[in-house]
Amino acid sequence: MRRIEDYALIGDLQTAALVARDGAIEWCCLPRFDSGACFAALLGDARNGHWTLAPAGGVRRRTRRYRSGTLILETVVECETGTVRIIDFMPPRDAAPDIVRIAEGLDGEVRMRSDLVIRFDYGRIVPWVRRVDHARLAVAGPDALCFRTPAATHGENRATVSEFTLRAGDRVPFSLTWFPSHEPLPAGRDPEAELDETEGFWRDWASRCRHVGDHHDEIHESLLILKALTHLPTGGIVAAPTTSLPESIGGSRNWDYRFCWLRDAALTLSAMLRAGYRDEARAWRDWLLRAAAGDPADLQIMYGVGGERRLDERELEWLPGFAGSAPVRVGNAAHGQLQLDVYGELMDAMYLALKAGVDGDHEAWELLRTLLEWLEDAWRRPDSGMWEVRGPERHFTSSKAMAWLAFDRGVRMVEEFGFRGPVERWRVHRDTIRAEVLERGWDASRGAFVQAYGGTDLDAGVLLLPLIGLLPADDPRMVSTVDVIRRELTLDGLVQRYLPRADGAVDGIAEPEGVFLPCSFWLVSVLALQGEHREARELFERLLDLRNDVGLLSEEYDPVAGRQLGNVPQAFTHLALVDAALTLSGTRPLLKPQP
Repeated sequence: MRRIEDYALIGDLQTAALVARDGAIEWCCLPRFDSGACFAALLGDARNGHWTLAPAGGVRRRTRRYRSGTLILETVVECETGTVRIIDFMPPRDAAPDIVRIAEGLDGEVRMRSDLVIRFDYGRIVPWVRRVDHARLAVAGPDALCFRTPAATHGENRATVSEFTLRAGDRVPFSLTWFPSHEPLPAGRDPEAELDETEGFWRDWASRCRHVGDHHDEIHESLLILKALTHLPTGGIVAAPTTSLPESIGGSRNWDYRFCWLRDAALTLSAMLRAGYRDEARAWRDWLLRAAAGDPADLQIMYGVGGERRLDERELEWLPGFAGSAPVRVGNAAHGQLQLDVYGELMDAMYLALKAGVDGDHEAWELLRTLLEWLEDAWRRPDSGMWEVRGPERHFTSSKAMAWLAFDRGVRMVEEFGFRGPVERWRVHRDTIRAEVLERGWDASRGAFVQAYGGTDLDAGVLLLPLIGLLPADDPRMVSTVDVIRRELTLDGLVQRYLPRADGAVDGIAEPEGVFLPCSFWLVSVLALQGEHREARELFERLLDLRNDVGLLSEEYDPVAGRQLGNVPQAFTHLALVDAALTLSGTRPLLKPQP
């Protein structure tokens, strides 16, 4: 049975695909991250679409890696009769996105087989396939895929099959290109030239990283994943390229993450800015201005990659789900929630962009000022919290802390960069919120900051308090909070975001979940800031060991079964990894906490 960590990512900054260890591409959304899928075997069985390129006979060993500094995946397969290498990539460009695969013989002689099963609309629609100009063309409604290869092909059980032999030095290319079905067939391209161009693109991007110091490789590998989750045409940044990978095997915590959360995007931007990437900040700022245009009261927590607002959630009943985890969902009902934390993360990202040298923009400031003016009243409201609970709204401690962050960064932008705004009023709100968080978010009987005002439940979101500068990490209340979290909110030393209850009282869902990897990385950062360097590094190294063989992490982890859980790769996890690595290396810029 497949495991979530069996998959590697390839992408072209428009969409992405997941490649299993055995050479099967089982997930690809075309033409955008949040569009329908042409391969959906990931969420059911092979009849829902896949593309396998692998030896036809026995396999002794498989190893895979990314070419250094790129998203070009190389899988070496040792067989009884010889060895082959399969090169998978997606060339970044503006139009006609495609998947390119090159099978290369390294030694001996190996029989190979390619099985291509195309199903549009998440496995529901079988396309019409015909030969056109030495290519196979698959059409269904608005979508068309063009399949090209010099290898002989034939139809077999509604699949396109190629069988051929590789000898040392042979290279056989395959390409699958998406285009709108009403447009002419795209011109064929040279796969070898595309390989060179793709390698050049990623190497050029990698060369602009400004980080030096400890954990450089880990930081850059995660930044590469974060870059792959950006949508080049619009500047949007998605939380993950997948939907409905379960947070507990067989459970119903299966959500669609192929959207642009303001939180995840802002934090991704912060991680990139700290490594010297500024172009992404400008592109995302422009995306934000388009997406958030209108009444500030209508600001959503997430949008489509083009700024779409209607993200209606529905269930795909014909898909059994990954490892039988149903339902499979597309769309996300959380887009209608009020989550106060997004305002703080958004303001912090914009402030960091200015600190990093990104030119200030009057139009962007007008939007931010309007949002802060709306927040002057709204911060007092209960909300759904950063974990998007589907239970009652509450006064979450982390939500109020992030509202503090919004006003703090607004004040700093006025004081440090000369923007105009009611700074005295914002200072009052900032100080009022901080006092309230320290009073009502603190439970003296537990010796910890708690999930929500008036409650006693723990929540790992409070680990952010010293990371945003609301109070020092070595404040006795934070030291005590960390001790309580490590004692009561961990499984095998890894942090849970909160403790789900069997009655669903905490989050509206009466099911367990795995440990939350971003929270575990937050604990690394806080321990480091508290001077607990040995424990911080030990936890960090342990978390690095949870990555799969090509460095990918999902959202959660099951320490009992020893497997990843949730959508993959998860931006939230990788950006938290970057932040923890920067903190450990002493290169994370920290604002002086308030006393």
